[in-house]
Amino acid sequence: MPTPDAPTPVRFAALGDSITVGLGDPMPDGTWRGWAALLADGLAPPDPAGPSGVEFHNLAHTGALTADVLRDQLPAALDLRPTVAAVIVGVNDTLRARFDVSAIGAALLGTIGALRRTGALVLTARLPEPGRMLGLPSGLARPLARRIAAVNAVTDHAAALHGTVHFDIANHPDTYRRDMWSVDRLHPSERGHRLLASAYADLLRERGVPVHHHPDPRPGNPPPTRAAQLTWLAVKGTRWVRDRCTDLLPQLVWLAAAESWYTLRGEARRLDDRLGRDLAAALAACTPDPTGEADPAGRFGPHAAR
Repeated sequence: MPTPDAPTPVRFAALGDSITVGLGDPMPDGTWRGWAALLADGLAPPDPAGPSGVEFHNLAHTGALTADVLRDQLPAALDLRPTVAAVIVGVNDTLRARFDVSAIGAALLGTIGALRRTGALVLTARLPEPGRMLGLPSGLARPLARRIAAVNAVTDHAAALHGTVHFDIANHPDTYRRDMWSVDRLHPSERGHRLLASAYADLLRERGVPVHHHPDPRPGNPPPTRAAQLTWLAVKGTRWVRDRCTDLLPQLVWLAAAESWYTLRGEARRLDDRLGRDLAAALAACTPDPTGEADPAGRFGPHAAR
């Protein structure tokens, strides 16, 4: 039984997709570690009864969409009653043929709001542009940039509404450095995972949360050999490429054609405005007070298709 003076145990539940699973940060035994595990190691002092005084639960799943997090991961997280929770998801939603900003908004706001109502301090993020990470030509990258801007606007709104610990990955000066990403260019390398863990440690300290061991930003494991990276990409990545060629690629080609059509006519802003209206309606439907701090149309419109 804890004494009255005993510190509150730290229970950290990490929700999300393959970034939070830890893909791109392999351990010598073949498992994935990732930014959330690196951060968890520093959230509590060493416990004589175990390796760490923090209770860490990684609930993330590879390929998860925002709806998957709400439906599958949130109930498990609520059962844990975490003191700290992470919700980093949304990139996969932009890489599917069907992009429903209303459904994404409902899932993100529902997940974050439910965790905050239990008293958990929630970590959220503004996500980087998939097209820029993948090095796609501008005609293909712009539609994905527009989509991720919508996801980020929803997350910005949730962060303002619920007071989350919010990290702007999209605009961090080191985000798009090649050494921050693994061979597939969609998952952080060990250095990238350490950047995330280090940034959240700094933000938590600013909130007054004790961080007893700051994650080292320097990699601690030998980098995977080029052969190992290419083998992983061939074995695991080919399925992703196959799925996206049947799911995303036809839609992306159509989006790129529409982008060119509107751009040639000097009407590209209409695409921003259209999704901006959908976004504003989605936030109004999901938020008790849609006239609060967020300004979805303003945040989304001018910069989405750069």
